[in-house]
Amino acid sequence: MRKILVTGGAGYIGSHTCKLLALSGYEPVAYDNLSTGHREFVKWGPLVTGDLHDTARLTQTMLDHRPLAVIHFAASAYVGESVANPFKYYRNNVGGTLSLLEAMRNAGLRYLVFSSTCATYGIPETVPIHEKCTQRPINPYGQSKMMIEQILRDLSDRHEINQVCLRYFNAAGADRDGEIGEKHIPETHLIPLAIQSALGGPELKIFGTDFATPDGTAIRDYIHVEDLSRAHVLAVEYLLSGGASDCINLGTGHGNSVKEIVLSLEALGLPVKTCNAPRREGDPACLVADASRAKQQLNWVPRYLDIRDTLATAIAWHKNQG
Repeated sequence: MRKILVTGGAGYIGSHTCKLLALSGYEPVAYDNLSTGHREFVKWGPLVTGDLHDTARLTQTMLDHRPLAVIHFAASAYVGESVANPFKYYRNNVGGTLSLLEAMRNAGLRYLVFSSTCATYGIPETVPIHEKCTQRPINPYGQSKMMIEQILRDLSDRHEINQVCLRYFNAAGADRDGEIGEKHIPETHLIPLAIQSALGGPELKIFGTDFATPDGTAIRDYIHVEDLSRAHVLAVEYLLSGGASDCINLGTGHGNSVKEIVLSLEALGLPVKTCNAPRREGDPACLVADASRAKQQLNWVPRYLDIRDTLATAIAWHKNQG
């Protein structure tokens, strides 16, 4: 069986990717310390419970399973927390990745797909954002991801690894089969918070109604988690077929404002309770991807283009959790 090691394989995007890997003829080996991941999300291959900083355990896992490649999701990923506790983010994200790279070197493994982010761009100079746009992250989370990208470039320039950094925009939605979905503790993402509000939770705070956008609320590019997962599988196959190291955006190329998300949920039968709140420091008005490179390099295009289709999968998942 062709195996792929998936760090953070018990998390939101990691678990969806493990499912698609299994459907694509691979055996995903999830490596996760379960600090934010969920054991019940690991259904399509073995789970190795371990910390990213445990280089010896990572090395042994690779020697035991002999994966063809690594997909690296494991990271701390809350922007606000990164501002309050930058040391945690540099230690976990940069330090943990260095441990993973050392283990890959120990095991003779050279192919890596890295979960990066549009947060490396900071406040963009132009929209839509393409890969050659200046990277100026405005928080330690984005900074840590950009530092990892630089490390990977340096290693690939020396032909020590082949890697693809996938810079994606706002992950959303859930598995169409209802087996896994978005489950963060605490939850900070707009769509699950809006759905929870509609299902009896607290009011949804709309952070900023005075942005330079058509309705005054921030616009983001929401990409379905299944589309993201498919891009990771394609990136693995691209590397295994001899593809060169690259950095690639993942998004739909279309943005939706906070108010549009709320109105779309209402159209789907979920009226959301909202209240206005001040802008969060550093929030850009608009983040939308130019994902044309993903089509060129990976033959990838998003299949979920209507936000209502993405929201419908998220609604179904959250209702089933009740």
